[in-house]
Amino acid sequence: MGIDPGIPIFVISVAAELADMHPQTLRQYDRLGLVSPSRAPGRSRRYSQHDVDTLREVQRLSQAGVSLEGIKRILELENQVAALRSRVEELTGELASAGSDARRSRGRDAARVFAAGLAGDVVTLTHGQRPRPRSQAVVVWRPQL
Repeated sequence: MGIDPGIPIFVISVAAELADMHPQTLRQYDRLGLVSPSRAPGRSRRYSQHDVDTLREVQRLSQAGVSLEGIKRILELENQVAALRSRVEELTGELASAGSDARRSRGRDAARVFAAGLAGDVVTLTHGQRPRPRSQAVVVWRPQL
Protein backbone atom coordinates (compact mmCIF):
# COMPACT_ATOMS: atom_id res chain seq x y z
CA MET A 1 0.00 0.00 0.00
CA GLY A 2 1.55 3.30 -1.13
CA ILE A 3 1.02 6.89 -0.19
CA ASP A 4 -1.65 8.78 -2.10
CA PRO A 5 0.28 11.12 -4.43
CA GLY A 6 -2.31 13.86 -3.91
CA ILE A 7 -1.96 14.19 -0.12
CA PRO A 8 -0.05 17.35 0.85
CA ILE A 9 2.59 16.09 3.30
CA PHE A 10 5.88 17.84 2.47
CA VAL A 11 6.93 21.21 3.90
CA ILE A 12 8.63 23.55 1.46
CA SER A 13 12.19 22.62 2.50
CA VAL A 14 11.55 18.89 1.96
CA ALA A 15 9.73 19.47 -1.34
CA ALA A 16 12.58 21.70 -2.53
CA GLU A 17 15.11 19.01 -1.67
CA LEU A 18 13.05 16.29 -3.39
CA ALA A 19 12.72 18.47 -6.51
CA ASP A 20 16.40 19.51 -6.33
CA MET A 21 15.48 23.20 -6.19
CA HIS A 22 15.88 26.12 -3.81
CA PRO A 23 12.84 26.87 -1.58
CA GLN A 24 12.71 30.40 -3.00
CA THR A 25 12.20 28.89 -6.47
CA LEU A 26 9.19 26.98 -5.16
CA ARG A 27 7.76 30.19 -3.71
CA GLN A 28 8.24 31.93 -7.08
CA TYR A 29 6.56 29.07 -8.95
CA ASP A 30 3.66 29.27 -6.49
CA ARG A 31 3.30 33.02 -7.17
CA LEU A 32 3.36 32.35 -10.93
CA GLY A 33 0.75 29.59 -10.60
CA LEU A 34 2.97 26.81 -11.96
CA VAL A 35 2.54 24.74 -8.81
CA SER A 36 -0.13 25.52 -6.23
CA PRO A 37 0.56 23.69 -2.97
CA SER A 38 -2.03 23.32 -0.23
CA ARG A 39 -1.86 25.51 2.82
CA ALA A 40 -1.62 24.22 6.37
CA PRO A 41 -3.61 25.98 9.12
CA GLY A 42 -0.59 28.24 9.87
CA ARG A 43 -0.56 29.28 6.16
CA SER A 44 2.61 27.27 5.49
CA ARG A 45 2.81 25.49 2.16
CA ARG A 46 2.32 21.73 2.00
CA TYR A 47 3.41 19.89 -1.15
CA SER A 48 2.14 16.51 -2.34
CA GLN A 49 4.10 13.95 -4.31
CA HIS A 50 2.17 15.11 -7.37
CA ASP A 51 3.39 18.68 -6.70
CA VAL A 52 6.99 17.45 -6.43
CA ASP A 53 6.60 15.56 -9.72
CA THR A 54 5.23 18.73 -11.33
CA LEU A 55 8.21 20.71 -9.99
CA ARG A 56 10.57 18.18 -11.58
CA GLU A 57 8.68 18.52 -14.88
CA VAL A 58 8.92 22.32 -14.66
CA GLN A 59 12.65 22.01 -14.08
CA ARG A 60 13.06 19.61 -17.00
CA LEU A 61 11.14 21.88 -19.37
CA SER A 62 13.02 24.95 -18.16
CA GLN A 63 16.35 23.26 -18.78
CA ALA A 64 15.12 22.37 -22.28
CA GLY A 65 14.69 26.08 -22.98
CA VAL A 66 10.93 26.49 -22.51
CA SER A 67 9.91 29.81 -20.94
CA LEU A 68 7.96 29.85 -17.68
CA GLU A 69 4.89 31.12 -19.53
CA GLY A 70 5.27 28.24 -22.01
CA ILE A 71 5.65 25.77 -19.15
CA LYS A 72 2.48 27.12 -17.53
CA ARG A 73 0.57 26.61 -20.79
CA ILE A 74 1.97 23.08 -21.22
CA LEU A 75 0.88 22.16 -17.68
CA GLU A 76 -2.61 23.59 -18.30
CA LEU A 77 -2.95 21.55 -21.48
CA GLU A 78 -1.72 18.38 -19.76
CA ASN A 79 -4.33 18.91 -17.04
CA GLN A 80 -7.03 19.36 -19.69
CA VAL A 81 -5.97 16.15 -21.45
CA ALA A 82 -6.05 14.24 -18.14
CA ALA A 83 -9.52 15.59 -17.36
CA LEU A 84 -10.78 14.68 -20.85
CA ARG A 85 -9.34 11.17 -20.60
CA SER A 86 -11.07 10.73 -17.28
CA ARG A 87 -14.36 11.92 -18.79
CA VAL A 88 -13.97 9.54 -21.76
CA GLU A 89 -13.44 6.62 -19.38
CA GLU A 90 -16.51 7.68 -17.40
CA LEU A 91 -18.68 7.95 -20.51
CA THR A 92 -17.34 4.67 -21.91
CA GLY A 93 -18.33 2.96 -18.66
CA GLU A 94 -21.79 4.49 -18.79
CA LEU A 95 -22.20 3.48 -22.42
CA ALA A 96 -21.12 -0.09 -21.72
CA SER A 97 -23.50 -0.25 -18.78
CA ALA A 98 -26.39 1.17 -20.82
CA GLY A 99 -25.67 -1.24 -23.69
CA SER A 100 -25.59 -4.16 -21.30
CA ASP A 101 -28.92 -3.11 -19.78
CA ALA A 102 -30.47 -2.70 -23.24
CA ARG A 103 -29.26 -6.13 -24.36
CA ARG A 104 -30.61 -7.69 -21.18
CA SER A 105 -34.00 -6.05 -21.61
CA ARG A 106 -34.11 -7.07 -25.27
CA GLY A 107 -33.07 -10.61 -24.41
CA ARG A 108 -36.66 -11.76 -24.33
CA ASP A 109 -37.46 -9.99 -27.61
CA ALA A 110 -34.26 -10.97 -29.42
CA ALA A 111 -35.63 -14.40 -30.31
CA ARG A 112 -38.75 -12.91 -31.86
CA VAL A 113 -39.09 -12.35 -35.58
CA PHE A 114 -41.45 -9.86 -37.17
CA ALA A 115 -43.08 -10.22 -40.59
CA ALA A 116 -45.32 -7.91 -42.59
CA GLY A 117 -48.69 -9.34 -43.57
CA LEU A 118 -50.53 -8.68 -46.84
CA ALA A 119 -52.44 -5.78 -45.32
CA GLY A 120 -49.18 -4.17 -44.13
CA ASP A 121 -49.70 -5.24 -40.55
CA VAL A 122 -46.81 -6.53 -38.45
CA VAL A 123 -47.02 -10.16 -37.48
CA THR A 124 -44.95 -11.44 -34.53
CA LEU A 125 -43.48 -14.88 -34.89
CA THR A 126 -41.92 -16.92 -32.10
CA HIS A 127 -38.49 -18.46 -32.22
CA GLY A 128 -38.40 -21.30 -34.75
CA GLN A 129 -41.73 -20.36 -36.38
CA ARG A 130 -41.64 -19.61 -40.09
CA PRO A 131 -43.51 -16.80 -41.75
CA ARG A 132 -46.55 -17.63 -43.84
CA PRO A 133 -46.00 -18.52 -47.48
CA ARG A 134 -44.44 -15.85 -49.67
CA SER A 135 -47.82 -14.72 -50.93
CA GLN A 136 -48.82 -13.69 -47.40
CA ALA A 137 -45.55 -12.33 -45.97
CA VAL A 138 -43.70 -9.53 -47.69
CA VAL A 139 -40.79 -8.51 -45.41
CA VAL A 140 -39.03 -10.33 -42.59
CA TRP A 141 -37.09 -8.28 -40.04
CA ARG A 142 -34.98 -9.33 -37.04
CA PRO A 143 -34.02 -6.84 -34.32
CA GLN A 144 -30.26 -6.18 -34.12
CA LEU A 145 -28.42 -7.15 -30.93
